[in-house]
Amino acid sequence: MAFHINRRDLLKSVAAGAALGALSPINRAMAATEISWMTWENLAKPDYLKAFLDANSGIDIAKTFIGTDDEQFAKLRAGGADSVDLITPGLDKVEYYVESGLLQPIDFDKVTNGKLLYDAFKSSPLGKKDGKTYGIPFYWGINPVVYRADLMDGEPDWSVFFEGDKYKGKLAMRDYALEGIMIAAMYLGIPREEMFVMDDKQLAEIKKALMAQKKLLRTYWNSISDLTNLFASGEVVCAFSWVPPYYDLKARGLDMGMAKPKQGVIGWCDTLAVPAGVEGEKLDAVFKLVNYLLGPDYGKELAVGGPYAQSTSSARDLITDEQKDKIFISDLSIMDSFVWKQNPPRYNEWVALWNEVKAS
Repeated sequence: MAFHINRRDLLKSVAAGAALGALSPINRAMAATEISWMTWENLAKPDYLKAFLDANSGIDIAKTFIGTDDEQFAKLRAGGADSVDLITPGLDKVEYYVESGLLQPIDFDKVTNGKLLYDAFKSSPLGKKDGKTYGIPFYWGINPVVYRADLMDGEPDWSVFFEGDKYKGKLAMRDYALEGIMIAAMYLGIPREEMFVMDDKQLAEIKKALMAQKKLLRTYWNSISDLTNLFASGEVVCAFSWVPPYYDLKARGLDMGMAKPKQGVIGWCDTLAVPAGVEGEKLDAVFKLVNYLLGPDYGKELAVGGPYAQSTSSARDLITDEQKDKIFISDLSIMDSFVWKQNPPRYNEWVALWNEVKAS
């Protein structure tokens, strides 16, 4: 029997095939809304994002990792805002993005977990302009001194990075002008109220201290995984660090220490911010992701795996007292003792000073 199909039947068949094809995993992935998130490598682990992706099959996340906030800002100013949908600037840096017209306000009707921000972040003027929030506090903590307790004589303070030769070639600092100069200021005893408005004489002392420091360093680190490996191999015994290497290496059986120098410890908070050009369905998807990142599922993963604290209380009741201690939320008054990052009016000169030291 001959097979015959007319044009109408053919179109019906094509439409049916297209509908079935839309249900296939490959076509679903091709049709998904893709969010491009520029962030730190330790925030976008697959386990952290699994619950969101499972619940939102029409959304994919493409990740681009950064090494410093300065790098992130430079990429956006150079045109990267057109290809990025979500960024993670420091709370103290948001004003630079806003002044450059790079961000849009957070829609709290779509980011309902923003109502759970800790009071310290609700009351902070940082990240805001004209009553609107452009960078919503995301997660926070301290950057301590991490060290191999089995390879050092005792608990160090900031002076270990500037004085003596005992650990020469086995020390590391992060390659970031703001923090590097803050540490030198704490070491030199410059008062906190003067730290971000230092005059020429004070900056000259900072440069001298940093020149002495460079001679003692093994490296300036950018990747926390690289630093962790340097600790593990014993090539680095002490570093200004993020918290994770301390817990990661203790879990491997190494005798690690974490020091909070009396001269001061840097407190920090990063935000979630949306570039100005994101709109429509993409914008709805981005705010959905922002709300998730401030919610309980992500907060629990971050507390256990980081360990880091969200800026909201959404996961507070889901974690143990031990985990609360690790992320410094058992007693929130600890924030009162932090040296919080601020924007130096002469920051371009700070960066130039830092680069001159590294190039010396």
